[in-house]
Amino acid sequence: MTGTGPQDTGPGRGTPADTGPGPVFLSAQQAAGVVAAKHRGDFAGAEELLTAMGDERARARGFCLLAELALNLVRARTGQTMDDLVRELSLLMADAAQGGPPGDDD
Repeated sequence: MTGTGPQDTGPGRGTPADTGPGPVFLSAQQAAGVVAAKHRGDFAGAEELLTAMGDERARARGFCLLAELALNLVRARTGQTMDDLVRELSLLMADAAQGGPPGDDD
């Protein structure tokens, strides 16, 4: 995501295709719906939401913004730095990729 000026520094901004945050925030809300649907076992609903999100680019941007907002929420609650959170998350993903115990599925 490339920016062209100071207005492009916030989450969800800075792509040539759209100048405002609206579309990416809608995609992030849909991405959160996908996560919620999968968590409650509604895989058909999750698939419907994924399809409704549009093309691959829209989905990627939505999930990226959702991840950034979620990490900021955790950072605000824990006081950890973003670098520490990302490092911890990377270690959890590496562990999961090697067949380690999954994260908390509450």
